[in-house]
Amino acid sequence: MEKALYGEDGFFTRPGPGPAGHFRTSVHASPLFAGALARLIVRLDEALGRPATFDVVDVGAGRAELLTALPALLPSDLRERLRRTAVEVGPRPVGLDPEISWVASAPSGAVGLLVATEWLDNVPVDVAVGEAPRYLHVSGRPGMPVSRADERWLREWWPHPGVAGARAEIGRLRDEAWAGAVGSVSRGLAVAVDYGHLRDARPVFGSLAGYRDGRRVDPVPDGSCDVSAYVAMDAVAAAGAVVAGVTPAVVSQRTALRALGVHGRRPPHSQAHDDPVGYVHALALSSAAAELTDPEGLGGHWWVLQPRDLDPLVCQSVIPAVFSST
Repeated sequence: MEKALYGEDGFFTRPGPGPAGHFRTSVHASPLFAGALARLIVRLDEALGRPATFDVVDVGAGRAELLTALPALLPSDLRERLRRTAVEVGPRPVGLDPEISWVASAPSGAVGLLVATEWLDNVPVDVAVGEAPRYLHVSGRPGMPVSRADERWLREWWPHPGVAGARAEIGRLRDEAWAGAVGSVSRGLAVAVDYGHLRDARPVFGSLAGYRDGRRVDPVPDGSCDVSAYVAMDAVAAAGAVVAGVTPAVVSQRTALRALGVHGRRPPHSQAHDDPVGYVHALALSSAAAELTDPEGLGGHWWVLQPRDLDPLVCQSVIPAVFSST
């Protein structure tokens, strides 16, 4: 998986359209997602006391679509203090705004927001099979016994369900990756957005999948397609909490976006008569919001919101409906 995604001719390192050309994330689905994050940034900026430089670090930035959209959505004072950093292993896109830094790993000392949208699902996982777990070889046969570190992770986070053919996707490297991302934030908020599951609802037969040109395909690790797996979000959250020293909020995207003003309510029919153009626009926004918050689709994604050096009461002022319920 590591070689197929990030090797010399890997899926994410080769030139091309980037992730948007192959699968649809919340960032690509609608500008409403960027708008919601802009509102979060404004609130977080106030909570941080309006720092001289406000960092937005996008880990797994694709072609920096989110970072490109944000300035126009922010007030001028904050826009002038904004420092945008795209963290990606692929080549810098031609024509990208020169004010956006393009780096291979998250810079340390960020003050502001670190966001990772559908990044962790592409952090490589090993697959384990059997009650005495062994790594699943790419050929489909059981291989070596899992390492002690991976065995410990499985015991804590993915116990064997006692079902023949069951698979476990070992998320230890994802936990470490997220802990590193949280550790790069000096003060502010780290947010992971991904499709995933919790301990009491692990997929018995795993979730490994491939995507190419907008279609789901066999997850063949040859660099020709995206290879991803759902994220053990509670394990990731626990790893970040160890670094930050405070428990994060773990909520559905539906909950988080609604708390940030994104909903799927349709405009009143009377508007169609009084303001037909406005009605069509409002209807389009309603449809986009419904897609982002659909619990059977993007709205079913999980958000891990990890504060770093922020008072819990301050967190409640940033997204009250999220932090007050955790």
